[in-house]
Amino acid sequence: MRLTEIEYGQAKPVEGYGPGFFRLDGKVLRGPWLITPWDAGPWGGLEDTASPLALAGRIDVLLLGMGAAIAYPPREFKAALEAAGIGVEPMSSPAACRTYNVLLGEGRRIAVALLPVD
Repeated sequence: MRLTEIEYGQAKPVEGYGPGFFRLDGKVLRGPWLITPWDAGPWGGLEDTASPLALAGRIDVLLLGMGAAIAYPPREFKAALEAAGIGVEPMSSPAACRTYNVLLGEGRRIAVALLPVD
């Protein structure tokens, strides 16, 4: 078996998470965050559809980290993103972090919106 280092280019993978925070590029990010291969910023949570909608045309899928356990987003949130051509994949935040890193390493057009694990 051959192991190789994963290349992310200029993008930054999620390095870790804990109660109320995520770690990206050596920095601790508290609260909900929206992370793309080119940027990261605070996110207003499930009431904020404007931030993910601004990514229309730049991403194909938004991974949606719902906290410690999988939960479904509000119907309106998912419908608005899908109408803009963005697929929405809800999962727990730990799973969303791992999936984001794998797909990022594959060069996929993705973003991750994360609610913290309490």
